[in-house]
Amino acid sequence: MSHQIDRRSFLAGTVAAGAGGLLAACGSSSGSTSSTASGPRDGVTSATPKRGGTLVFGNEAEINSFDPAAGRWDESGINYARTVYDPLTIIDAAGNVQPYLAQSVTPNGNYTQWTIKVRPGVRFHDGTTCDAAAIAGSMNHFKSGELGLVSTQPIQSITTSDPTTVLVNLNQPWVPFDKYLAGGIGGQIGYIVAPAMVQQISANPNAQVTPIGTGPFKFSQWTPNDHFTAVRNQDYWRTGLPYLDAITWRPIPDATQRASSLQSGNIDMMHTDVAEVILEFQNADQYGYIDDLGSVVGQPDMDFTMLNLKAAPFTDLRVRQACAMAINTEQYKAIINKNLNPISNQPFVPGTPFYAPVSYPSFNPSQAKSLVQQVARDTSKPVSFVYGSTTDPAAVQAAQLVQTNFTAVGMQVQLQQFQQDDLINNALAGKFQAVEWRQFAAVDPDLNYLFWSPTTIFGPPLNIASNFARNTDPQVETLLQQGRRSTDPSARALAYQNLAERFAKDLAYLWTDRAVWAIVTQSKVQNWNNPTTPAGTKAYGMIVGTVWPTQIWVEA
Repeated sequence: MSHQIDRRSFLAGTVAAGAGGLLAACGSSSGSTSSTASGPRDGVTSATPKRGGTLVFGNEAEINSFDPAAGRWDESGINYARTVYDPLTIIDAAGNVQPYLAQSVTPNGNYTQWTIKVRPGVRFHDGTTCDAAAIAGSMNHFKSGELGLVSTQPIQSITTSDPTTVLVNLNQPWVPFDKYLAGGIGGQIGYIVAPAMVQQISANPNAQVTPIGTGPFKFSQWTPNDHFTAVRNQDYWRTGLPYLDAITWRPIPDATQRASSLQSGNIDMMHTDVAEVILEFQNADQYGYIDDLGSVVGQPDMDFTMLNLKAAPFTDLRVRQACAMAINTEQYKAIINKNLNPISNQPFVPGTPFYAPVSYPSFNPSQAKSLVQQVARDTSKPVSFVYGSTTDPAAVQAAQLVQTNFTAVGMQVQLQQFQQDDLINNALAGKFQAVEWRQFAAVDPDLNYLFWSPTTIFGPPLNIASNFARNTDPQVETLLQQGRRSTDPSARALAYQNLAERFAKDLAYLWTDRAVWAIVTQSKVQNWNNPTTPAGTKAYGMIVGTVWPTQIWVEA
């Protein structure tokens, strides 16, 4: 489904990307190539790279800022970030953490301190040295910013012990911390910006910031809602990279228009999570193609209806149960997702260690109708609410189908469309009852802590919550802490399996399916799903629509 309403708020960057140093454990170790992609289509080649040329990529959305501490980065934002910045770590093809910009990242014995060793010889785009002071300064900038408010709560201090060493001191064990540094969704603290950029932001926080990183490309120009272009960093610390002369990211929110732009040659590459578009390209051999149906590291994006547990009528568990029983997921899969997206009843999927069957309510419209009638009798008023979505046509169609399911069991449901940013701001402020949503992609579940923990619901003067659903179940916090603190992979897995069961009881999220992401390219685009670590080992390729531009090249 193509509603891009996830993570694009002032807290968006901390959206669940992934964490956990114990992720030896995720669905596949073969990269992110799906079973439908093979041979030259899959973005992996051993041919000799060709230097030069340009690339235009169609993103599903625009970002609001290049500042990692304030940027509302989802899949599109991560693509921007990997262009001009480098993360401290990277996820390898087996789902494990490897050093990237950092030379090493290691914990102490009880995971209450992490030591980051600086890679020698790295310079920012402005020529200044990327030393320990610069890395600590960038991380402290993030910690004191909007996103750091909730995502770095365990961090007591970030200091240097010498010019090559950064110490991150914690107030509790934090086993998956190194995956927060990998630069995926939720890993924005891992992107290191130059001291001059931090100073630029401090001098004028409201100005449009110019990114200064260590990344493979240097900022050239940005016209918001039109394009962002960067040119090759001639002094990039990874010798011989990148291959492209320049890369342009073009936001095209409408998935159908994005596909048409690729077919007409106006763009060279795109990502999409819209089933109809994916099916159009899945077997079109003239295009490069992969999807993530056959490979998941941690968690995929999930499609669901999110309920506000602090707003009537969803303060009543019976109403939440009725809603869960009313949604016909088989119908939803056939009509909305063209039988592509697997149905789900939790945020974890089979093939990952975090999955186990849960007692989520089954489709049962007669029982749902009985509960609705019971609540109406007890309250002397009908069960009624507003159901929100974005204005995207695919999102509206999905909302209409869910509305039909709800009204069939006796609920009164008014649909209302919002611009994406407004919908997100309403979720932060708790100004919604029910809303169509997509979220929770994470290379480890710990990166969803800020979205699930009762500790991230803030009263006055903030009156916001990154736990958008306002679920205050104390068992959720207990299980999240078990997942964060345990060094035993099986104990961590069990904690998240039990968490999924709690979600099946609390019903803050009414699951429909797991989102499927695909990358589609012109045939001339090469090596776009074949990143490597600085040590030369294979890194994980596409994850939920994000790619690494560093090693892409194009045929003349």
